[in-house]
Amino acid sequence: MSNVAGKAYAINAISPMRRYLTWLNEFSFMFARAKPSTLTSLLGLSFIHFARWVIVRRDDWTDLGQGKQNLQNDYLLFCSNFNGTWDQYIDAFADGFPSGLDFFWTTSTKYPQSIPITPFKEYIRVNQADTDFYYNATPGAAQWDVKSALRVRRELLALAQESRELSPAEFRKSYVARLLKVQHDLGAQGYAPVASNDTYFAERKRNGA
Repeated sequence: MSNVAGKAYAINAISPMRRYLTWLNEFSFMFARAKPSTLTSLLGLSFIHFARWVIVRRDDWTDLGQGKQNLQNDYLLFCSNFNGTWDQYIDAFADGFPSGLDFFWTTSTKYPQSIPITPFKEYIRVNQADTDFYYNATPGAAQWDVKSALRVRRELLALAQESRELSPAEFRKSYVARLLKVQHDLGAQGYAPVASNDTYFAERKRNGA
């Protein structure tokens, strides 16, 4: 699937906005930037690499030869990269940041609210644009894999530095201590497994398989 690169998934959704309420989105974005604490629950979702909402005004669409567009709505573009499956992401997003999602998307046409989850998933799916090209510098490594590798590297460099002055017994003691410190960071990289049969069959159903 073009949306997936290794353990990461890219989602892009663009939804029409009621243009007389565009100012409300502008205000919500300004408020979030001025008071980042309002995004604490979102920032706590560590599996998210990146998430961004952008207002695209109806007069700002690029003319690539198709001619000037006569659009009736402004649009809200949402882009994100995350670890795991589409279902896991939407579930966690709606569970951990429901009021924020409603705050950002409330001006979008036919937005159903983030709770209950099924109409919200259907709304995202309808407005999602599949990613034709998705480059990932570390496709076999999720965000936590990269952070784990950096922690292991730091411990190895520290051990190498101090080993010059250690006896064999002292080296063994330091090695064991550092190994225990990073033992949870020694997982293997690779492609993400199927999260569950329910998720697998839900994805197949959405794709018409």
